[in-house]
Amino acid sequence: MRTRDMFDLVALAALWGASFLFMRHAAPAFGPIALVQVRVAIAAAILTVLLLLRGDRAALRTHAAALGFVGVMNSALPFVLLTYSTLYVTGGFAAILNATTPMWAALVGWIWLRDRIRTLQWIGLAIGALGVAALLWGRLDFRPGSGGWQITLAIGAALLGALAYGISATFAKNRLAGVPALMVATGSQIAAAIVLLPFAFAAWPERTPGLHAWASAVALAVACTALAYLLYFRLIARVGAVRASAVTFLIPMFATFWGSVFLDEAVTLQMITGGCVILVGTALALGLIGAPTLGRRATPMNTDQRQQPSR
Repeated sequence: MRTRDMFDLVALAALWGASFLFMRHAAPAFGPIALVQVRVAIAAAILTVLLLLRGDRAALRTHAAALGFVGVMNSALPFVLLTYSTLYVTGGFAAILNATTPMWAALVGWIWLRDRIRTLQWIGLAIGALGVAALLWGRLDFRPGSGGWQITLAIGAALLGALAYGISATFAKNRLAGVPALMVATGSQIAAAIVLLPFAFAAWPERTPGLHAWASAVALAVACTALAYLLYFRLIARVGAVRASAVTFLIPMFATFWGSVFLDEAVTLQMITGGCVILVGTALALGLIGAPTLGRRATPMNTDQRQQPSR
């Protein structure tokens, strides 16, 4: 990987890691649905301008239904779920749970498309599951009315968000192969904004969010969504989807760092241990370690360079 590509990879991880910081800062003022509406609407506007400058819009109509599904499963739903989770857990913790996305994608591809998963990758999935168990040990509380109940719901929301990303990646590989990546990104953000609009009106906060909350929302849309998409697509074009997926390993580190520096979030040994185990399992599940090359249908991550990022 060349120096420029490495810079793009680190910058992308820093941006997506910062998204958890901005969510933590803005979500209490906006609420999850309203904040995500602001995020996807601004990102859709920016990406639409870029698409118009390129002068290729035909696929937006041709693939409207598929783009709508991806917009819901890759943006609207997981963005809301992850934003909700950051109301009750730290950004670093939510980012570690989000790092399970490639494992969900591998499982969904195996069930849905019958993608082959090698023995070493099954071991990786099992290790990743153990990492999740270690991360959640002692945190889940199902007693109604207990304070831990909200944390349990937040953890479940983050994991469901990661699952939605996995479903979206598999669907995009199957239905949107060959569609330009910028068009998929633009169409999906437009669809997400349209789907969320009535819910955002209903959930809009009675008290107008302050300047700092708006600044975080705009940064989330411009830097962590629109700009991050562009970096991600350029990285895929240069180094391929498998190497680009290595960003998954850096996002929790940056999310934890930003949260620790700007929000004074605690970093526990349990988080470090569980996170490291999850990342090792993810690397095995992706085939990034333990084998020199990936089989063509080993995982959903290596068969289509147009699939959506999970942030």
